[in-house]
This record gives sequence, structure tokens and C-alpha cells, in this order.
Amino acid sequence: MSKVQLYCPCCQDQSLQTVELHGQQVERCCKCNGLWFDDKELSDAIAHSSKLTDPYCVKQAFGEKLEQHQYHCHRCNKQMQQFHLLKDYQVTLDKCSSCKGIWVDGDEAEQVLAAPKLQAALTELNKKVCAKSWLFQFFTQMPKEYNIKPHRTPVMTWTLLALNILIYLLHGFDDNATQWVFSHFALDSVSILDGQQWWSLLSYQFLHGGLLHLAGNMYFLWIIGDNLEDALGPWKFLAVYLLCGVAAAVVEMLMCYLVDRDLLMVGASGAVAGLFGMYLLWFRHASLTFMFVVWQKKLNPAWYFAIWAALNIFGLLSEDLSVAYWAHLGGLATGLVVGVLLKDKVLAQNPLLQLLQQPYAKILR
Repeated sequence: MSKVQLYCPCCQDQSLQTVELHGQQVERCCKCNGLWFDDKELSDAIAHSSKLTDPYCVKQAFGEKLEQHQYHCHRCNKQMQQFHLLKDYQVTLDKCSSCKGIWVDGDEAEQVLAAPKLQAALTELNKKVCAKSWLFQFFTQMPKEYNIKPHRTPVMTWTLLALNILIYLLHGFDDNATQWVFSHFALDSVSILDGQQWWSLLSYQFLHGGLLHLAGNMYFLWIIGDNLEDALGPWKFLAVYLLCGVAAAVVEMLMCYLVDRDLLMVGASGAVAGLFGMYLLWFRHASLTFMFVVWQKKLNPAWYFAIWAALNIFGLLSEDLSVAYWAHLGGLATGLVVGVLLKDKVLAQNPLLQLLQQPYAKILR
């Protein structure tokens, strides 16, 4: 029996050609690159693409059933039904209710083949806040992060955490030791301008003035550093972390110089603020909780760090000299610049991040 020639539901008069895709013989339109899958072929292709060991059924994961589409099945000559790929990822595909064939538009094939990864990521991202996270933030005033899990162990992030904590333990509980460490390794604008202690542009980033100072910086490094290290790799992550810290110091020194004020500064805040800038550009799908008195709300990172920046600007206007607000804002600005420059490369190397940045992703906040 001769095989029935299939035609593209989108282009109408364009015949489909058989091609191999992830171990399946499927039909493709050479004009629009759309793909036709017979029953189970799409599920098998997705399982092969995502290296799943268990069978996968794409139809069980379908999201909302939409209105009937203009596409017609050329095998059955019936109008096809449109569905969202997933409940929270609203790219569409079309299914024939008679022959069970599925049509995927050419520009949507990547999203469809990544369905299991998207489903797992969105399940993690769309978790609701709970009593445990509310209690944690109410008593610590620290946010809870909702983001995808990194693929690799964040060795560099853990190393930075360990170094900062260890250095504080070695000097933080002895006033004489702290005075000696600060005199040699804290950022001193007078020494820098005299051409001395240039190493302090790096070393100041590993010193802290108290336990709360240390805890705040290390907590933010811990919750966002793993994802950024996963996206960049450990050594690039370390390089941009230190770069943001140096830029933050330069900005703070410049502003102090303009008002004729000497500066002695310690802390990882500027470097961590630089991570904020990259994070809000590359992980827009993530959420950070913000506590409005007693109401905990998941926020887009851009909104969260906009509030953080506004609080720093308010601190500047109040002339509070105990906090290096210009270093915070300088670090954030540097991170934003780095984030813009590296964004295309980072997203190209991390396809899941790119897919989650698409408007199809429905993030619940």
C-alpha cells in the first residue's frame, strides 16, 4: 500500500518530506520548517531529546485546550485542535482528534522538545510561599529565592563563602587582630591615592565589620551565586565577582574624593551588588520574596533590586556615612553592564534560560 502524501497544514500546498529527528522518522515542511508527528512519535522524540529513561506522554502534560485552529489535517481533512504545550508554558501546538497526529510550527520545535525540562523548571519556579518561608523572612528579613536548580556544584561560590567566613573567624572576635587586618588589607583611600596597598582593592572584599555585615553578604552570595556560577562557569564567575568589587571601590573612592573625605572600607557588598545586576538580566524568571510588614510577596528580581537600589539612594540622601551606598550602586551598575555584554553568550550556552525568558513562560508570583 502506498503511503499517503502529507501536506503542510500551515503552507497548504507544500508537501512534507521525511526526516530523522531524535530517533524518529517524522515529516517536515521545507518551507516553514514545521514538523508533523504521528501518534507517539512526538513523545518518543521528546524522551530521546531529554535523555529520559522512563516513557513520556506529551498529551498528558498538555495545558489549556484552546479554540479550534485554522489548520486542517491533510490526512483526515478535519480541523485541528490547538493546545498549550504545558499549563505554565503557553507555546501552542495542534492535534488532530481523528488520527492523533500533532503539528508543531517550525519556530516552536525547540520549546516543544524541551517540554520535560520546562515542566520541571516551572514546577520549581511556581511554588507558593509557605509558613516556613514566611517565618524565616519575618525573623531574618532575608528573602527566599525561587529559581531553577543549577546543573553543576557551585564550588567557587562555596569557596568564596568559606574564605569570607574563615577570615572573619580568624580576626573578628579580637579587637587587636581586627585592627591589624584592617590596617593592612582594608581599602584605605589615602594609601591608594599615595600609590600604596593596591592589593586592598581585592582584599577588602573578604573583610567584614561585624557578624550581621558578614551574614547579609554571605546569604545573598549563597542564594544567587550558585545560578550565576552555573551560567558562567567557576573562573569567569570569580573574575566578574572580583571585577564588580573593584569597580564598587573605585566609585566609592571617587565620590569620597569629590567631597574631600577619606575612606576606610571593608565588605563584599559591592561585589555581591554586581551579581544582582547580572542576576536580574539573566534570571528574570526567578522570584525573590519581599516582606511588606507582615505580607510576604514573590517579586520579579528587577522589582526586588529596584527596591534595594531605592533604599540605597534614600541612604545617600539621608547622608548616612556608616554604609558605602555608592559602592553598592557602583557594583550594581557594573553588574548590569557585564550582564548586558555577556547576556547573548550566556543565554546561547544555557538554552533553558533562553526558553524561560520567552513570553510563553507563565511565572506565578
